[in-house]
Amino acid sequence: MFSLEGKKGLIIGIANEDSIAYGAAKALRAMGADVAVTYVNEKAQKFVAPLAENLHASLFMPCDVREEGQLKAVFEEIETKWGRLDFVIHSIAFAPRDDLHGRVVDSSREGFSQAMDISCHSFIRVAKYAEPLMEKAGNGTLITISFYGSEKVVDRYNLMGPVKAALESSARYMAAELGPKGISVHAVSPGPLLTRAASGIDRFDELMEEARQKAPEKRLVTIDEIGALCGFLCSNEARSITGNTTYIDAGYHVMG
Repeated sequence: MFSLEGKKGLIIGIANEDSIAYGAAKALRAMGADVAVTYVNEKAQKFVAPLAENLHASLFMPCDVREEGQLKAVFEEIETKWGRLDFVIHSIAFAPRDDLHGRVVDSSREGFSQAMDISCHSFIRVAKYAEPLMEKAGNGTLITISFYGSEKVVDRYNLMGPVKAALESSARYMAAELGPKGISVHAVSPGPLLTRAASGIDRFDELMEEARQKAPEKRLVTIDEIGALCGFLCSNEARSITGNTTYIDAGYHVMG
């Protein structure tokens, strides 16, 4: 495996043991990295705390990106504890149920704005706070999680399609802006997985089965496989890769 010995990174988005963020955190720890873990609120804390303990996380902090000041406080704590930062895994997404289950053309202004703020603009804010800490580290890696519905129309993905398209475009622009400072930016695009966030999508079990049948490998990927990819992208061996949307979906995205 690629070594991340001595690297320190932030994991945003662990909700339970099935979370993509948890798969990434496990892989990064196995490769030698030290991690900081966040939880969204007190209700989530009891589920995330045992996972953070399993990871031997150096920092365990609340972070609701909707709450003014919480994200900034996370980076201030990291600066105090570590003084630098090597990578961030951003794996959060949300849209109000009525807007997510309805047509894009019927989405409310408030719902669209909230989905864009939590799922996309929070990654931009993460990059802003991470930039000076990654400069101190000499380089850095920012990773966010996307989905094929950003590129093609996927039945029932609805509002999250335009939001993920904005997220991927933002990652490309951020890669161009931060590249001169040695900071790479990636969007990782897995196939459908039954995570807590994905469970809000209407008839998501049907979407997973359709993806399984459509994928050349006739299977879905696992959070451990996604974690291994994130580990590689955070390694020194991946320094020349940036600005890409990297698919890890058993070939699902290549099928018409």
